[in-house]
Amino acid sequence: MIKINKNLITTTLYKNLCINNYKQCFYSTFNNIYNTTSYNKKTNDNNKIINNCYKKRFYLSPPPPLFKNVSNIETSSEPIDSSVNKDDLEIKDPSIIFNTVWNKMEQKYGKENMKFPQEIILVAGAPGSGKGTNTPFICSVRGISSTPVVMSSLLNNTEAKAIKSTGGMVSDSFVFQTILEELRKPEYRSGVVVDGFPRTTIQVELANSLYEKMKEMRKAFFNTPIAHGFPRPIFRVTVLFVEEKESIDRQLRRGEITRDTNKKLKEQGLPLLEERDTDLSEEAARKRYKIFRDHYSTLQTLKKHFPFSIIDASKTLDKVQQAILKEFKYQSSLELTQETYDLIQRIPLVTELTQHARVDLIQRLDNYQNRHTDLFTSVVHVVEKEFIPTIRRQAIAGSALIRVNNSIFSSPLAIDMALDVLSERGFRATIDIRTTYIPIRIDPTTYEITNLSQTEYQFKVDFEKPVIRD
Repeated sequence: MIKINKNLITTTLYKNLCINNYKQCFYSTFNNIYNTTSYNKKTNDNNKIINNCYKKRFYLSPPPPLFKNVSNIETSSEPIDSSVNKDDLEIKDPSIIFNTVWNKMEQKYGKENMKFPQEIILVAGAPGSGKGTNTPFICSVRGISSTPVVMSSLLNNTEAKAIKSTGGMVSDSFVFQTILEELRKPEYRSGVVVDGFPRTTIQVELANSLYEKMKEMRKAFFNTPIAHGFPRPIFRVTVLFVEEKESIDRQLRRGEITRDTNKKLKEQGLPLLEERDTDLSEEAARKRYKIFRDHYSTLQTLKKHFPFSIIDASKTLDKVQQAILKEFKYQSSLELTQETYDLIQRIPLVTELTQHARVDLIQRLDNYQNRHTDLFTSVVHVVEKEFIPTIRRQAIAGSALIRVNNSIFSSPLAIDMALDVLSERGFRATIDIRTTYIPIRIDPTTYEITNLSQTEYQFKVDFEKPVIRD
């Protein structure tokens, strides 16, 4: 019998995991032993401790082939081998990490409270690419009121510092749970920009699993009163990119500006700005860019999951923000539910209708002249004699309303001709047809009313009004 620090799982547990489908039983098994003050540890030379679980993050290496003969495993009470490499014991299976973290949070908050932002924009940027300036701009473009979530700041909490102080590395599991806890906050419900996640291949898979889980939750709550809390998720990835030389130059230039500013602030007794080590050394700046480059290759694997865009951040701020506007313009296929999109896409886009409008207009006018010469000539005459005088009187206003009762417009083709003629001449014309019924006789026996119908054609003609005064 040895003392357990609530962190240890031995081969005996792992044997059970292999037998009982380790992915499903890991979480519940861990909870069962978590509060145990002592644990009977039995192991042999070939079955050293295979796991080291932290209270809020669980690690398990990918399982070896199932034991061929579990019942014949010999056991002993040898002490734990302290030389086991913790990196080798960390969970490498994204599905285990995701299910463990998700189940833990679901037990803590309840399934109905596992609500996350509808739109999650994952942003990465080279050092000196202007993330501090452009991530708030992305928020404004997308109508996101919350401030960007910066992973480096989230991972600067007490727990993360404690891990780092002992020489440990913050695990993928810990990172994932930290970001989920943050994204649950109500202020991010409409959308959020996340800077610095994902950074590893495992975190990429976790991000994809979160997307799939959010779709699953939407389906589960679709016909419930709280369905609005589980909208269709929208994930995007944006990279602000600059070349290595430009990045290093910008970092060092920022360091010079910061030092000069701090000298002035110090003279006036004011608080100093933070001086980054990477802004003071070319070697450090180069190493920081290498970290970004390695991170970027990992991010590229997200292309197969989500919309992925690269912004050239080496240009002027105005051009960079123009590129951001172009990338983040409204796209119904991404933002509407599939059912809604499938229904409304039967209606053509305005660009599809107007793309060849000028060519179509010319063809129609020629067709009127060639195939409907008399009617077309009459319509042009009416426009000249009945429309133009009114338009001329309203020239300064830039708009004219023309009411005509000419029976020529009882033909829909004549109406089309008039509208096309006005369009070719540079006017913007629309028509409203109004029919008025005037009683002219009442039958004294049946009281049946006989009406006289009168149709009026109202053409609203708009055009560029002249500038009278600057």
